[in-house]
Parts: sequence; C-alpha cells; structure tokens
Amino acid sequence: MTTHHESVPTRCPVAHEDAEAPAGPIPIHGEAFTADPHATYRRLRAQGPIVPVEISPGVYGLLAVTYRAALHLLRNTPVRFAKDPRHWEALRLGQVPADSPARAMMQPRDNALWKDGEEHARLRKAITHSVGRVDTHALVATVTRIADQLIDGFAAAGKADLVAQYTDPLPMLTVIDMFGCSQELGGRIVSAVTRLFDGADAARANAELEAACLELTHLKRRRPGRDVTSHLIAAGLTDPELIQTILLVIGAAAPPTSNHIGNGLRRVLTDPSFAGSVHDGVRPVADALDEVLWDNPPVPNYSPLYALGPQSFEGVELPPGVPILVSFAAANGDPALAVANPAARAGNRGHLAFSAGAHACPAPDLARIIAETALERALDRLPGLDLAVPESALENRPGTFLAGLTALPVRFQPDNRLIQDRTASHR
Repeated sequence: MTTHHESVPTRCPVAHEDAEAPAGPIPIHGEAFTADPHATYRRLRAQGPIVPVEISPGVYGLLAVTYRAALHLLRNTPVRFAKDPRHWEALRLGQVPADSPARAMMQPRDNALWKDGEEHARLRKAITHSVGRVDTHALVATVTRIADQLIDGFAAAGKADLVAQYTDPLPMLTVIDMFGCSQELGGRIVSAVTRLFDGADAARANAELEAACLELTHLKRRRPGRDVTSHLIAAGLTDPELIQTILLVIGAAAPPTSNHIGNGLRRVLTDPSFAGSVHDGVRPVADALDEVLWDNPPVPNYSPLYALGPQSFEGVELPPGVPILVSFAAANGDPALAVANPAARAGNRGHLAFSAGAHACPAPDLARIIAETALERALDRLPGLDLAVPESALENRPGTFLAGLTALPVRFQPDNRLIQDRTASHR
C-alpha cells in the first residue's frame, strides 16, 4: 500500500538553487519548530510557494508559505479547491493515526468549516446570523466586568502570570457568557478545545469536547435564551450540526483570542516602538494587536483544503487527495510584500490572520473587541506593568495550529486599595 508520505513530493520543483535540500518534508511541529517557527517558514519559502511538510508525526501534506499562494488557495475555494476532508486520501485509506493531533484538527465535521457549496452556505449563514445578534456594547461591558474580576484576584500581589491568570480565562469566560452556558460546562468545552489545538491527547480531548457540546445543546433546547447557542438552535440546525458548530465557533473564539491578547501584551511590554505610547494614549492598543496579527497570528497554520483534480501553482504540482494547509504566519511574513517593513503597516489590515475568501472568519470585529478591551483594561489597572523575566525566558506553546505563550510573568505596582480591603476583612 502506498503511504501518504510517498504521495507528497519531497522536493519542490521550483526550489532555489542555493536552498539547502531537505532530507524529506520539513516538520511544522516539535521542539525546533516551536522554539522558532519563523526560521522554519524561511526554510520552507526558500523551497517554493507551496511545499511538502510533516503536519504532525507521520502525517504529511503541503503548506502554502507565500502571500500569493495563500490568496490563490483561499480565493479559489470551493471552485478549484474543496474543504471537505473526505477528499483526504490518507484518512480515507486509514493511514492517519486515531490519536494524531492533525486528525483531530482536520477530520470531517458537521459544520461550515468542512463543507462546500450549499451546505457550507446554509451553515455559515446560521453562524453569521447568530453572532451578528451579539450586542457589541454589552460585549464590551461583559469583557470589562470579567477583566476587572480577574485583575482583582491578583492586583494586590504586585506580580502575576498573565497567561494563567488573565489571558487564558478571560476569553473563555466571555465566550461562555455569549453561549449561555454555566462556567463549569463552558470551562470543560474550552479546556478540551485548547487541548485539541495543542495536540495534547487529541482523541480524548475531541470526545470530551463533543460530549460537552451535546450537553449544552440539550440544555438550550430545554431552556432557550438570548444567547448564541439558542440563536443557532432557532436557525434549525440538527443536534450533530449544533455540536460541531458550537465546537467550531468556541474553538475559533476562545483559544486564538487568548493567544492574541497574550502576544499583544508581550508586544506592548517589549517592543520599543510601543514603549509608553499605548499607556499615554499616543498609539491605540489596536496598533499593537494588529502588529501581532501580522507577525505572530494566533492561528499560524490551518485551513486545510484539497485540489479538485490535478492542479499546479507557479510550477508546483498540487495532487488531489493531499491536504494543503495555509500558513497565515508565513504568508504575512512574506518578504515579497510591500508591508514586509513593520513601519509600513500602520492601519493596514491586509494580513491573513482572519483568513480570506468564502471561509474567512465570520466575526473578526467581535474578536477585536474582546482583545482590545482586555488589553486596555490590563494597562489601565496595572500601573508600572513590566516583564518579571527577560524576554528570552518566555516560551512558546507547542503545536502546529496555535501560536501563544506558555506563561507571561509580570510585575506592577500593587493595588493598595485591595490590600487595605483584604486587611480589613481579616481583622
């Protein structure tokens, strides 16, 4: 039987003459990739615009690493490329391990991300209608309230790990509120989604996630409210569609936004061009967050698709049955772009962090509201905010599909009012 590895060319036909010839598809996972993903993207771009990669151990495909290639794929879906994973030959032949992180993130699901044509249009319409009913003013108030509750928990200490104590829980609690579920159930959903993205025990995480989403579906069918889950139910989705749509929307909203906020705080605290400027209002936090979307998008590699018949792009063959992922991170960093220089990016939102084409993010404005409000609130409430360790000590989360920090240790001026309140409460 032919393995999926053998069906993917090991060298790109348009590789530069001075590029180091790889022994095989370069991995976009593991310690070396996690430590410096942009070094891997540079190696890949030296081979060509779309190149063979190892997505996770033993799972192979192609990766678009230039801006032109990424747009070609995204804008020609579904006419020339399909999203339906049933086109994935290795999966169809049983060659993808059941516990593979790639399988958990790329397998067929009953939601809009993996559908084409009329089915995609129907399911996407349900999502856009449901999230479109979110009151943005109420969302700002919700994020502010949650941010203040979290900050109150550590403001008196003068130090914190902002990933564990702020950037991870804040989007989770916000999305839980939007979907109308309990904190306990919502916590289980987001925990499982995060483990799915990180590739930690993917098969178990997927099973737990689907079970929790089904529990939320049954709850909201019995007691509907003014929340996104109830709006999706009103749109006529079946239970299997609801489970996978809840999974999709929460997965797209919570873990990536956590990483966006964390990477935004890192940018503000370490980039000299932002030193003091966001604190005194000279530059809005939106600028820092947009810089992150260019340089370090929270979902760096995703959007797998499949060629409908033999195709090519700039001399690279794109055989049917082979998954082609889009590297939003590599495309945004393409040196061929006029905005490769960060100084030319002010106000430019031409990045691909929210994807493009028929499957682009349906609610980028909501994601921006959550991230901007969270970042502004941290800067307002934590005077003197600074890193508590050298920047070189910060570590990236492992994984192909998410880009974020494992921890963000900081120090700041303790909130004396909270200290006094706590002292008084113990008298």
